[in-house]
Amino acid sequence: MVQGPGLQRGHAALSALLGHWRGSTLVAAGPWGPERSLDAEVTYSQVAGGQGVVQSYRHVEPDGSHFEGHGIFTVDPVHNDVLWYYIDSSGVPPGTAARCTWRDPVLRVERRGAGGWTRHSIRVEGDVLTHVTELKSLAKDDAGDAAEAGADGRGSAYKPFMRSVFCRD
Repeated sequence: MVQGPGLQRGHAALSALLGHWRGSTLVAAGPWGPERSLDAEVTYSQVAGGQGVVQSYRHVEPDGSHFEGHGIFTVDPVHNDVLWYYIDSSGVPPGTAARCTWRDPVLRVERRGAGGWTRHSIRVEGDVLTHVTELKSLAKDDAGDAAEAGADGRGSAYKPFMRSVFCRD
């Protein structure tokens, strides 16, 4: 796989993601509906002369509606780690970039939102890419201040939300 100059200077984790992947996503049961397995695809493409990698994910629900998410990964040259900007069709406003950690062979990121935390673990082994998404809700204190709840560990444990397994196209 050809690497642009930005990826050669950056994280090898990003170059392993490049390409088009097809597979399935298992969505856990929750307020969003029953447990279900859906056909899914994701593409990772270099942009900006190799300075970033764009992620485009999509799956179609049984009723014909679809979910899509788009992210951009880039390397912070000062700290030599990966930043991830992300938005999806759930309607939740995008936050600031999340700082990823790289623990061979897993790229991990935790993002805080209004209702809690989302943890992503992305792993490539050979021609198989696995992306696990877990959710952790914030516990409300007596004053009902969810914005600060969970900062001291009072939030719930992480629970499975989506597990996607793809093969390189």
